[in-house]
Amino acid sequence: MTQPQEAVHSRIWEETPEPDNPFAAATCYCAGYDVYGDLLGRASWAEYLYLLFKGERPSPSQARLLENLAVALANPGPREASVHAAMCGGTGGSTHASSLMAALAVGAGQLGGAHEVALAVAGWQSCGMDLAAWRERLQNPPEGDIDVWPPMEHPPGFDPHGAGCATPVRQTLAKLKESGNSDALAWLYEQRPALEALAGHPLSMSGVAAAALFDLGMDSDQAEMLYLLLRLPGAAVHALEQKEYGWRRFPFFAGGLKLVDDPGPKQV
Repeated sequence: MTQPQEAVHSRIWEETPEPDNPFAAATCYCAGYDVYGDLLGRASWAEYLYLLFKGERPSPSQARLLENLAVALANPGPREASVHAAMCGGTGGSTHASSLMAALAVGAGQLGGAHEVALAVAGWQSCGMDLAAWRERLQNPPEGDIDVWPPMEHPPGFDPHGAGCATPVRQTLAKLKESGNSDALAWLYEQRPALEALAGHPLSMSGVAAAALFDLGMDSDQAEMLYLLLRLPGAAVHALEQKEYGWRRFPFFAGGLKLVDDPGPKQV
């Protein structure tokens, strides 16, 4: 009796094995495109990323929007909690993977994190470009899945600590709406003052990212994953920098670090 062959089932990926090694792929297809024989050298990072998530080739405007969004999100900076977490790993001598995992863990939440973006995208899916619908959602927010996440303490996509909309947020929104394929971004640009008044808080970068990802056709889950991914470069380089500097030059809480028995610099 012939045993049935095991197969990996994927709408995204297909491989054919090397004739002399069934564990090595000879050709790899992503959504029907030969990755190493066709896409490599022709597709940009943003185009390939869109193909992986959506299963189809992006239009030029979609690729441009995703490329610009990736630049805007690549490094949130050391003030941002997920980058700060990676920096702590770097200055403390953690492995590189540990620093990135720290950034992912801290950046996954609901205060400027990826789950906040997912909730904001859900808002776009529900309200679209209807100001009355947004008024109702912002004033009477839906209940979340409290078994997994605690209730939101501020409207998703808005900064609960901001006095006004930060300059990089306004610059990013203005630039992204010019990318094309950006109806939600253009509407957000026009309605930002009204939405901020309804929310009682200024728009945040997570809110801009949510509108851009909605314009790109991403659902909440895809938006959450992409937001986590696109912010990792900044976490990586800041962790590497802090590893080089060491804890004595860590920019946060240096005045509170007091060693009773400091061994001094490491002797080489």
